[in-house]
Amino acid sequence: SWYNLALNPKKMTALVHFGIILVGVLGLLQPATADLKLNFYAKSCPKAEKIVLDYVSKHIPNAPSLAAALLRMNFHDCFVRGCDASVLLNFTSSTANQTEKAAAPNLLLRGFGFIDGVKTLLEAECPGIVSCADVIALVARDSVVVTGGPFWRVPTGRRDGLISNASEALANIPAPTSNFSTLQTDFANKGLDLKDLVLLSGAHTIGISHCSSFLNRLYNFTGAGDQDPALDSEYATNLKARKCKSLSDNNTIVEMDPGSVRTFDLSYYTLLLKRRGLFQSDAALTTTSTTKTYITQLVQGTLKNFYAEFAVSMEKLGRVGVKTGSSGEIRKHCAVVNS
Repeated sequence: SWYNLALNPKKMTALVHFGIILVGVLGLLQPATADLKLNFYAKSCPKAEKIVLDYVSKHIPNAPSLAAALLRMNFHDCFVRGCDASVLLNFTSSTANQTEKAAAPNLLLRGFGFIDGVKTLLEAECPGIVSCADVIALVARDSVVVTGGPFWRVPTGRRDGLISNASEALANIPAPTSNFSTLQTDFANKGLDLKDLVLLSGAHTIGISHCSSFLNRLYNFTGAGDQDPALDSEYATNLKARKCKSLSDNNTIVEMDPGSVRTFDLSYYTLLLKRRGLFQSDAALTTTSTTKTYITQLVQGTLKNFYAEFAVSMEKLGRVGVKTGSSGEIRKHCAVVNS
């Protein structure tokens, strides 16, 4: 099984190498989309994808929770100005504006040092060739695969953006408190449909949250000291007793898919149908017949089917607002634009 493979990094790495070879062949048969193409660096930096995979294969098994963090970083990057690594930029006195890192949705992002580690190796191999935007996309995919999750194709050729604004992150990244119509709009603005919304939310099958993201559901849903009626009462009672013990608890960590936090599986969707999604945005997916039908079909289907569907949506996400050709630049250091 995929899960058992995850426990054997050598087998996993061999499988991913095979995947890269396979998609390289497929790439010859595929038309380029938005100027991205599979194996974009085949001539300019032939070892690029192997360098990324080797780094991931070496470090992620020792810190498997980073896979979810890096996947989240990829999502947050693509939702603001497209997949252009704008999420990596630091504040500089020359522009005097707070970057995306400083925005509320990104304050708990982690994995920046991991991206820098990969970028350093790539710069040593092929200076100024591989974009930070492509590093994010490749690292997210490889991290998920190495921990036993789905493989998806990552066409490359993205270039890095020059602008990063905290206000844009706040305006564009879907909040855990979002209702259905807000989510639908947020995703549609990026060219993603309701099926993509359901599938990409499935990333919540791995990773953790903090109480601050859903405290109001437990203690003050309408401002009257009440609990969200859409949340299973037994689950809510358990969360109050064992995890988020007061409205002021912002720091306690909670698994988004309890009991299955390290496994990329269908249990997140099973919990949604039991009204045990952690966020309002999770619960919102069950409030319309269209999205609830997608969820039911996933739960009744196979893990292989979920992986295949998830892969399609991740490829769509990876093409959102990309900069290619002569747009943007290839940053030498991911946290700062080239001087």
